[in-house]
Amino acid sequence: MDLLHSLHLENKNSGASTENNWSHDKTEGEIHSYNPSNGEIIASVYRASLKDYEHTVKEATKAFLSFREVPAPKRGELIRAIGDELRKNKDYLGSLVSLEMGKSKQEGDGEVQEMIDMADLAVGQSRMLYGKTMHSERHQHRMQEQWLPLGIVGIISAFNFPVAVWAWNAFIAVICGNTVIWKPSPKTPLCAIAIQHICNRVCDAFGYRGIFSLLISDKHDIVSTMANDTRIPLISFTGSTAVGREINKIIAGRLGRALLELSGNNAIIVDEYANLSLAIPAITFGAVGTAGQRCTTTRRLFIHESIYEKVMHALIKAYQHITIGDPLDQQNLMGPLIDKLAVEHFQKAINDAKQQGGNILFGGNVIESKGYYVQPTLIEANNDWEIVQRETFAPILYIIKYKTLDEAITMQNHSRFGLSSSLFTEQLQHAELFLSAKGSDCGIANINIGTSGAEIGGAFGGEKDTGFGREAGSDAWQAYMRRQTNTVNWGKGMTLAQGIKFEI
Repeated sequence: MDLLHSLHLENKNSGASTENNWSHDKTEGEIHSYNPSNGEIIASVYRASLKDYEHTVKEATKAFLSFREVPAPKRGELIRAIGDELRKNKDYLGSLVSLEMGKSKQEGDGEVQEMIDMADLAVGQSRMLYGKTMHSERHQHRMQEQWLPLGIVGIISAFNFPVAVWAWNAFIAVICGNTVIWKPSPKTPLCAIAIQHICNRVCDAFGYRGIFSLLISDKHDIVSTMANDTRIPLISFTGSTAVGREINKIIAGRLGRALLELSGNNAIIVDEYANLSLAIPAITFGAVGTAGQRCTTTRRLFIHESIYEKVMHALIKAYQHITIGDPLDQQNLMGPLIDKLAVEHFQKAINDAKQQGGNILFGGNVIESKGYYVQPTLIEANNDWEIVQRETFAPILYIIKYKTLDEAITMQNHSRFGLSSSLFTEQLQHAELFLSAKGSDCGIANINIGTSGAEIGGAFGGEKDTGFGREAGSDAWQAYMRRQTNTVNWGKGMTLAQGIKFEI
C-alpha cells in the first residue's frame, strides 16, 4: 500500500472520472486488482456504470467544443507538463506497472519512459500539424488542405502495456485538439487511475476540464456502447484479433473510424551470415520479455541449416541464465503471466505442441508457486502446425530449420498476422531482399534487431489480421484529425473548373 499512497491513490477509487470529478456510483460493484506474482488482491475499484458513461461522454463533448479552439502549440504545453509529471513519478509508476501487470521492473520503468518519449514527440508535433498548398488551375484561385480535430477519441487498451499504449493515442489526440475517453483493461485498473490522477492535477493547473476521462469496467456493455456511439468518431482498440474484428464491425456499421492494434505471430530469421552476438540476446528478449505477453513477442525462429545446432546450443545456454521471480526484484529478468487463465493457455499450447510432434528443448513447465509463473520454452517445430500459427500470450518460441532465404521469408509470411519481423544478417543483399516488396509482409521489418521493443517516432502497426492504422510516430497524427480541402477565389470573376461554361 505504500506504493499506492506515494501515487496518491485511494484503496477504492471509482471506475469513472473526468478531471477532478470522480464518480461516487457504487451500484456496479467492485473489480479486484491482483498481484500476479502472488495472486493476492492489491486493491479494489468500483466499476463504471452506464450512467457514468453518459456523464463522461457529455463532459468530454462539452470540453471539446472549447478545447478545439486552443492553438495547437498551447495544447502541446499541456502535454509537456504531463510529461514532466511522468518524469517525476517514473520510479513509482514503473513499480506500479510491475506490481499490477507483472513485467520486470526494468520493463515497467521502460514503459513509463515510453510515455515520456511520447509526450516529447507530441509536443514537437503540436507545431507541425501541416497541411498543403496546391496550385489551382483557375486564375486568381488558391487551394489548400488543413487538418481539424475530430471530437472525442475513445481508447480501449490491453493489460500488457497498461499505460504506454494509452499515451501513444492520448497525447497525439490531445495536441490535435480532441478530448479522450480511456477504457483500460480491468486487469490493470490501478495503473490507469494513477495516470488519471496525474492528468487531473495538470489539467486543473491549466484550467481545463474534461480533456482526459477514464472508464473502468469488465463488462461488455461499456465497450459495446463506446463502439456504437456516434459521438465518438474514432476508437483505438488494442487487443485480440477476435475482439477487434467484432468491434470493427460495429464501428464500420456507423461509418466511424477505427485504429486496430491486434494479435501477432512474429518471426526472426537468422541466416548463415548472422552475427550471433547480436542475434542471441535479441531473440531471447523478444521471446521472453514481458513473459511473452507482447503483441511483438518473437514466437517463431527460422535458423539456416548450416548454423542450426550452433544457434540452438547458444539459445539454450542463454535461457539457462534467465532469472524468474518477483518483478520488483531487479535481479529478475522475467516475471509472471497475468493470471491463472494465461497459465492454462500456456499449458494447452505445450500439450498441443507435443501432440503435433514438437520437441521441447528447454522449459515447458509451470513453476509451482503462489504466483502465475511458467518456464520460458524452446520447441523444435514445423511452421505448418496449427499451434505454431496460433498466437499464445506466453514465453514459447518455436524453432524451425530452413535451407534458403526465399524459403524462410515464405514461411515467415505464411501467417494470418503481419505485425513485426526481423532478419539477422551481415549480407547486404539479404538485408535488402528482406526489406523489398518480395520480403517481409509485416508492418515492421527490422535488420539486426529483434521484433520487440519498437521506439517512439516510427509508425507502429501491422497488416492482415493484426489490424490496420498506425500509432506513435511518423504521420500517425493524421488519424486523429479530419482533412479539409479549401479553395479560395480571391479574384473578381467566377471561374468553373475543367473549363466548364455556365452562363446565366
